[in-house]
Amino acid sequence: MNSENGPHSLRPFSRQGVTLIELQVVFAIIGVLVALILPAVQAARKAARRMTCQNNLKQIGLAVHNYQSAHRVFPPGGIFTGTTSWSAHGRIMPYLEQSAEFQRVRLDLDWHHPFNLATGVQKMQIPVFVCPSDPLSDDLYFDDEGEVRPINYGFNFGSWFVFDPRDNTYGDGCFHVNARMGPQAITDGLSNTLCMAEVKTFTSYFRNTANPGPTVPPDANYLALFAGGAQFKLGPGQNDNAGHTEWCDSPVHESGFTTVFAPNQKVPYLHSDGRTYDIDYNSRYEGTSWTEPTYAAVTSRSHHAGMVHAMWMDGSVRTTTNSVDLKVWRAMGTRNGHEVSPAN
Repeated sequence: MNSENGPHSLRPFSRQGVTLIELQVVFAIIGVLVALILPAVQAARKAARRMTCQNNLKQIGLAVHNYQSAHRVFPPGGIFTGTTSWSAHGRIMPYLEQSAEFQRVRLDLDWHHPFNLATGVQKMQIPVFVCPSDPLSDDLYFDDEGEVRPINYGFNFGSWFVFDPRDNTYGDGCFHVNARMGPQAITDGLSNTLCMAEVKTFTSYFRNTANPGPTVPPDANYLALFAGGAQFKLGPGQNDNAGHTEWCDSPVHESGFTTVFAPNQKVPYLHSDGRTYDIDYNSRYEGTSWTEPTYAAVTSRSHHAGMVHAMWMDGSVRTTTNSVDLKVWRAMGTRNGHEVSPAN
């Protein structure tokens, strides 16, 4: 029998392929799905980073209040005895589960004293001191005397005047050199007064200028008037820009902020290298003079669009938008200005 005609005869196998048009349709659907899902994923990540940032501030707030409970005063922004010592960040280490590291340092010595450098603590990253939205927060700053980590949260040093070594007076904020300030000193109320706000790491700044006087800068261009003879910490390289790069150092340009300018306001300075930098300013690095006062414009900045997170002296954390009225922002920064700051 001819196998071709039998019941088990072989028939040609027909395979139906995917056409080019069908592939294009599939790819188009995938593209639409990706276009729909990607923004949602990115938004979820941003929200998660903002939540982490808020939680960091809450943990620091608990540490500040635990310090106050133990010492009856809030931590000073440093101790000045001819040089400056560790920042308020360094002083709250035992209350951030860093007791072992805290025991290795001497707070009465500058962080880059050989004793403290030998511990390596200054280049240790404390997770709650950095915001996950800052792309530079994991980087080390390379100082002439050692490596150190940056920070994203600065303590409130007030609205312009910071410290005068001649009579040991300090400004209207809550964290200053040699301050021993308890809750009773914050007469505006803990819930109306800023404790911390976000700052950016590796900020451009200049310092150690002629005395600018007590007049608060009227606008962002005013600071350029004092650039002559200044010490510049700015440049094209990341490590050239040294503001908020040393978490353990006490001066305002490293561990604090002031309310001269509203959150995220650009403070432009055209430098001799032809570049315009968004700057901070410290008229006299605290601890470098027995006779010159410190005035500072150190702006609160963040990598969150249109806002910064801030913590109040009662430990609450709130969002403050870039559009906050400057008078209100400055009122938030004073401990004894007799203002009542509206919820923001």
